[in-house]
Amino acid sequence: MTGQDNKLSHIGADGAARMVDVSDKQVTKRTAIAKGSVRMSADTLTLITDQKISKGNVVDTARLAGIMAAKRTGDLIPLCHPLPLQHVDLDIVPDDALPGLQVTATATITAQTGVEMEALTAVSLACLTIYDMVKSADKSLVINDIRLTYKDGGKSGTYRADEA
Repeated sequence: MTGQDNKLSHIGADGAARMVDVSDKQVTKRTAIAKGSVRMSADTLTLITDQKISKGNVVDTARLAGIMAAKRTGDLIPLCHPLPLQHVDLDIVPDDALPGLQVTATATITAQTGVEMEALTAVSLACLTIYDMVKSADKSLVINDIRLTYKDGGKSGTYRADEA
């Protein structure tokens, strides 16, 4: 574990799960960026980029799913605080080298707690939506490497995955 102490913040003295009290924390602008990808056959990627998937526009649908998921993170993950997000953006781009789609989510808020889980949830649901929309065309889809790549704000400051 990293940080000043090795206590798990979501475990009480009695060992029970608990929601962390953030009421005394400073309100700061907080940003988190998460990334992930969906690997597929080159033919499937072509179907997506040519918009020939029968369920519709894969990228637009996945972007909306990711935004909606970020807004519902507090409902989906038991100990997450429900946050009034101020900005969520998803960038979904084809990657011929993968082949597949690279998904990046950025979430921003001015609050007492961070938005890492919202960014990660956005990427996760965008990737799952891509999977759902193209599974009939490609059974070999793989969701890869969902991870936090950047966070800023709050007591712990800035984190960059390439520096960790």
